[in-house]
Amino acid sequence: MRGRDVLDVGCGEGALVRRLIAKGARAVGVEPLPGAIVQARREDASDSPARYLQGKAEALAFPDASFDVVIFFNSLHHVPVQSMDAALAEAARVLRRDGVLYVQEPLAEGSAFELLHLVEDETPTRAAAQQALGRALQGRFVQLACRETLVTVHHADFSALRRHMLSVEPARAAAVDEHERSLRDAFERLGRRCESGFEFDQPLRTKLLSLAE
Repeated sequence: MRGRDVLDVGCGEGALVRRLIAKGARAVGVEPLPGAIVQARREDASDSPARYLQGKAEALAFPDASFDVVIFFNSLHHVPVQSMDAALAEAARVLRRDGVLYVQEPLAEGSAFELLHLVEDETPTRAAAQQALGRALQGRFVQLACRETLVTVHHADFSALRRHMLSVEPARAAAVDEHERSLRDAFERLGRRCESGFEFDQPLRTKLLSLAE
């Protein structure tokens, strides 16, 4: 990543942007939630070169061919379903000719998904993200690689899970409060105890795409 211009679409509180900066990339994060942008800037060092902009994936405020790499890191399924095609079209627009699009998406399975399912059923949106990627491969992109992996999600305790759920989508607060007892029970039942708290499994599908000729 050293020396490359990288865009993280749906950057949240900036964790990936900070890792990219540490590896020598010129990284920019775009995020629709203003609170997440504030937190990202708060967590950065005062002299950090990272940039964070509030904006939507389907309307990126950058000129054509601005980036070597565009990343959707567990974020495409958070784009409104009707805007997913436009978001991938925008990724194609801001990519340089030899650039790559990296998309990591959680699948609708695993113990981490079971926890979330009690609050919000993301099955339709996760499926829609895969369908949008399939359509993109019929036009703007070609696939360089695809793999499925199982990652371990860590939460120190139930409060950490709650903070994570709300940092991704603050509108979940009412549902989290309504289902708190069931969530707590599921947290204890599904989680594996470890030194850092509890572990949960989340299968992922990752695609690496390049621009079609």
